[in-house]
Amino acid sequence: MTKAERCAHIAERLGELYPETPIPLDHRDPYTLLVAVLLSAQCTDVRVNQVTPRLFALADTPEGMARVPVEAIREIIKPCGLSPRKSAAISELSKILVERYGGQVPQDFAALEALPGVGHKTASVVMSQAFGVPAFPVDTHIHRLAQRWKLTSGKNVVETERDLKRAFPEDQWNALHLRIIFYGREHCTARGCDGTVCEICRTLFPGRAKPVKTRK
Repeated sequence: MTKAERCAHIAERLGELYPETPIPLDHRDPYTLLVAVLLSAQCTDVRVNQVTPRLFALADTPEGMARVPVEAIREIIKPCGLSPRKSAAISELSKILVERYGGQVPQDFAALEALPGVGHKTASVVMSQAFGVPAFPVDTHIHRLAQRWKLTSGKNVVETERDLKRAFPEDQWNALHLRIIFYGREHCTARGCDGTVCEICRTLFPGRAKPVKTRK
C-alpha cells in the first residue's frame, strides 16, 4: 500500500470501529475540560474521572476555583500525580481566566498555551473538543501507532503532529485523533502489538516480519 492508501484504510476502518467519538474525560464545559486535560498529564483518564467529581464539587468555575486554597486542590488531586505543580497551575489559570477573560476559556491557541500548566497538546484538545476547531493532539498512543503505520518519522510528537496533519484531511482531525487513541488502547497496545499483531497493522503490512521499535 502507498501512504495515501494506508491513510484511507485507517480512516475508513477506524470510522467503522468507532462511529461515535465520546471524549474520554468527563466534563461539563470548556473550563472543566481544560482542568481535566491538565490533570491527565502522566495519568490515566480513568483516574482523572475518579478525581474530578470531588474537585468540581468543590468548585467548577474559574471564579470558584480561584477562591479555593491551593492546598485544598492539591489534597484532592494527589491520586493524579504531580499534585504540587498541577494544583498551582489550576489555581493560577483560574485566576487568570477571571482577571483577563471574564471567567471564560479563550478560544485561541496562543492564549491557552500561555496559561500555567497548559501545553500545546492540552490546548489542542480543548480547541478541538470544546470549540470544534480542527486540531490533532498527539498522545503516546497516537505517537506509537503513527510510527507503526509509517505515517511519521517518529522522532518526536511535534513531528508526528505535523505529519498526521499533512496525511489526513483537516475535517477528519478531531474525530480521528480520538479514534486512534481508542484503537491504541483496545487493539494496538504497547504490549499487545508490536506492529505485527493487530488487525490494522496486519492489513497495512501483511509482509512485515520484524517487530517495530517505536521511539518515545
